[in-house]
Order: sequence, then structure tokens, then C-alpha cells
Amino acid sequence: MNEASLPSETVMLDRFAYDLGLELLYAGRGIITFTSASVDRPGLRLAGFFNYFDTRRVMLVGLTEYEYLRTFSPEERMEKVRKLFDCGEIPCIVFTRDLPIPSEFLDCARDTGTPIFRTGKLTTQIMADLCAYLSRLLAPATTVHGGLLDVFGVGILLTGASGVGKSENAMELIKRGHRLVADDSVVIKRVGNDLIGTAPERIRYFMELRGIGIINVKNMYGSGSILNEKEIELVMELEPWRKDKEYDRIGGENATEEILGVQVPKLVIPVSPGRNLAILIEVAARNYRLKSMGYDAAQELIQRTIGR
Repeated sequence: MNEASLPSETVMLDRFAYDLGLELLYAGRGIITFTSASVDRPGLRLAGFFNYFDTRRVMLVGLTEYEYLRTFSPEERMEKVRKLFDCGEIPCIVFTRDLPIPSEFLDCARDTGTPIFRTGKLTTQIMADLCAYLSRLLAPATTVHGGLLDVFGVGILLTGASGVGKSENAMELIKRGHRLVADDSVVIKRVGNDLIGTAPERIRYFMELRGIGIINVKNMYGSGSILNEKEIELVMELEPWRKDKEYDRIGGENATEEILGVQVPKLVIPVSPGRNLAILIEVAARNYRLKSMGYDAAQELIQRTIGR
């Protein structure tokens, strides 16, 4: 597995506006690079207190800041706003409540290339949306070689060496009505204590099948066959059958794999001619669901045996 990526993401303005329902008023530098998941309101800065001011944060201007600035003359407003922009490169500024944009902000934004957005939402509402959006965007991430599927509602990460049959089994599961999230490469982000997997944008919906080539799963099987992201709940490693290895036959080992500091239940499935792995993956998904609800067939069998 690769090292976790640094918390920095660059987003196109139209994408950012679409994701959060914002109106783009000034494009400025044309992109936004986020390095902080925090959001700032400039009330104290406009009043002259600049200690602990982090210009890496998205800046929200609400009714309080707007009305405060209106109490000053145009010259005083410009001085206060200019000091705000002189502190560093602000990712972007979002005005709330559909407030009119003061000319001082527009002038300074043009001088510095700072994008300006507007929303009709209340300041507290858009702040909550922004914090959730940025926390997810800047979450610790890594990329693994494998496939990710939604099988009976369980996010299963299929891993194993190249050529072991990950894509072929994923294809069989798709044909059975399950959904593909990613094939060959899975981008994983840790959001809180959850691991969210998705496909790299450039290969989303595509799958490589040896002997056939590249196919587009969405175009071939419809939108119901794909999913953009899924929480990873179970890792299943496929490996060629080894006669010298003792495989778990009871299901009591409770093996795990650590991904971004989170322990995920793991099964190692031996691959050999004649084994229907798609059925085994379906069974594993159902069994995981039963265990998560408190039922463990292995423990019940042990209890019955001891009871005798």
C-alpha cells in the first residue's frame, strides 16, 4: 500500500459550486487549493485582531460582518478589507444569505485573484456543509491495488496478486446484480473511523478483462450496476491454493487488515479450479451481516458441541 497522501486538494470552481450549491460571482485564480478543513469568519479580523488568523481557511461572510462594515465610511471599509486580504492567499470567500457583495471585497478579490461565491443559506447552515465537505475532501487517503464491490449492501475490498481473478469474479458478481465501485485501483479515505472507497476519476466504471480488453460496466449493464463510493467493511484476499498452508475452516480466526489505522475484518480465500468464488463472496457478505447483528455460526456450533 502507498503512503497516505498529504492533506491538500485542488478543486475546480464549478465543481466546488455545484457540490455545495453556491453561486460563483468572481472566478479569480480559477481553482481552489484546500489545505485546511476549518472555516473562518472574519469578524475579529475586521475589528483589527489578526492573531491566530489562518489564511488557509475558507472565509464566510455573514449578516453580522456585513452589517458591521456598513457602520464605516467607504474609506474605512476599504482599509479594513484590504488588511484582511494582505494577510495571505485566502482559498475563497463565501457570502451567505444572498447578501450584496461590498465593492471593497470585489476590488480586493480582483487584485489578489480570490474567488467569491454566494449562497442563500444561513451562515450556520453553509458552515456545517463546508466543514463536512472539507473533512471528507482532505481526509487521509491511500490507494490500493484491488477491486471494491457492494455485495448485499456490504462493501467488500477484493485484493490479491495480478491475474488471480479479481476482475473476473467482480464481473460475475455484477452479473448477479451486485454493484461495482472500483476495479484494479481503489482510492480509500478515512472519514472518522470509516473507510470510504472510490475509483480514480480517470478509470471510473471501466474494467480490464484479460483476453477481452477494456469494458465500461455502466454502459454495458446500466447505472444500477455501479456505485460511486462505498464504505469498506470486509477485505477478501484471493490467493492461489497452497497445499502447505492451513486455511481457516471454522471461521473463528477473526483476522484483520489495517488500512489507514483502521482494522478491517479480513478473509483469505484460496483460489483453485472448480471453486465458485462469486458464491463464496456472496456467502461471506451475508455471514458478515449476521455477525454484525450478533449471530456467529461457529460460536453456536462450539456451544452445541460443549453442551453435549
